[in-house]
Amino acid sequence: MKFRALMLCSSVAFIALSPAAHAQLSTPETKIVATVDAEYERSVALLERLVNQNSGTMNFAGVKTVGDMMRAELEPLGFKVEWVDMAKAGRAGHLIATKPGKNGAKKLLLISHLDTVFEADSPFQKFVRNGDEAVGPGAGDDKGGMVVIVSALRAMKAAGTLKDAAIEIHMTGDEEDSGDPIQVTRAPLIAAGKAADVALDFEGLSIENGKDMGVISRRSSNSWKLEVSGVTGHSSLIFDSTYGDGAAFELARILHRFRTELPEPNLTFNVGLMAAGQETSLDADSVRISAKGKTNIIPGIALARGDFRTLSEEQSARVREKMLAIVATSAPKTSAKITFDQGGYPAMAPTDGNKALLARLNIVNRDLGLAEQVPLDPLKRGAGDISFVANDVDGLVGLGAFSTGDHAPGETVDLASIKRQAKRAAILMTRLTHGK
Repeated sequence: MKFRALMLCSSVAFIALSPAAHAQLSTPETKIVATVDAEYERSVALLERLVNQNSGTMNFAGVKTVGDMMRAELEPLGFKVEWVDMAKAGRAGHLIATKPGKNGAKKLLLISHLDTVFEADSPFQKFVRNGDEAVGPGAGDDKGGMVVIVSALRAMKAAGTLKDAAIEIHMTGDEEDSGDPIQVTRAPLIAAGKAADVALDFEGLSIENGKDMGVISRRSSNSWKLEVSGVTGHSSLIFDSTYGDGAAFELARILHRFRTELPEPNLTFNVGLMAAGQETSLDADSVRISAKGKTNIIPGIALARGDFRTLSEEQSARVREKMLAIVATSAPKTSAKITFDQGGYPAMAPTDGNKALLARLNIVNRDLGLAEQVPLDPLKRGAGDISFVANDVDGLVGLGAFSTGDHAPGETVDLASIKRQAKRAAILMTRLTHGK
């Protein structure tokens, strides 16, 4: 990985985080804090405008409009902004903003997304504020994250630390429902990861038991389809040597073996959709299933769709092999086939480099008077775009605003979290840029 020089030996990290080594904020960093606080209402107003513009993944015009709104924020800060059309992957596109820094500056990759899960026909459309909280579609995921980016960059500019920073920002337009093939729609991000030294993901902050958590890993997301066939006939003949077990029982047997034989640390797997009958089929998007049959007919076909999530690509490969081996052994007069989608999200493993980067963030926390962020259990964080660059660059997740109820009507963002997240991000980027 590019930024392994970031890694700190344990003794240095201990000294840096000890109370005796307490450091004060520099004059520019003090200016950063003051600017974020002073522009709080401006940040909230930007969030309101973004939320009130629908940008469900399939609302291509809406996603592009939100991209234009972000262009208007980033160009005045010195970024060159381009729109990368993704019609070839069946999606709107991505906003990419770049700013060269001084020679030798660490190259920082900032990641967020323009789209939400709430499409144009959703009844949940408006931003409603109640003090330091607000309800709205995508208010936290991930429009709050985009506002944190803007707030942090504006503070850096006011403090004079932005001019030297080398930053590339990727705001994808299909994080919630990625285009196909995913290798095409994530190609620009993957290329940026190979050139970067640090990746910072501005999806939502994780809080557990009232404490802000650090996120140094995310699990993968892999989808699978299981197809089982059997001999159909009158139900009175099931288990007969001619008709065998039927497709439904065989599907159930295989799924039971998954449940009992696959479990291992950091793995979860799920059956999200299933059916069996005389006739069974999936729709073109593989999100709806239909079946036809009678109680007195042995089902000749059974289908199931599901996913599994792992903490490393090695674990993903191992789980696939186990599933293939289970499916290869069939009950009498049945056969089965399992296939794995090519459009999954890879894992972001908890590498030493990611741990070292969190250590640096915790020095920032100390100097801001904030509590240390300990690593979040990866079982509690889903897949995300940063995983596509995780094999090439060290990274952190969760630098966006804190929110609850994501992906459902009533999604609520903690507006005050924008301030502390922007301060953390701006000072971390400043220190990475200036080698502190």
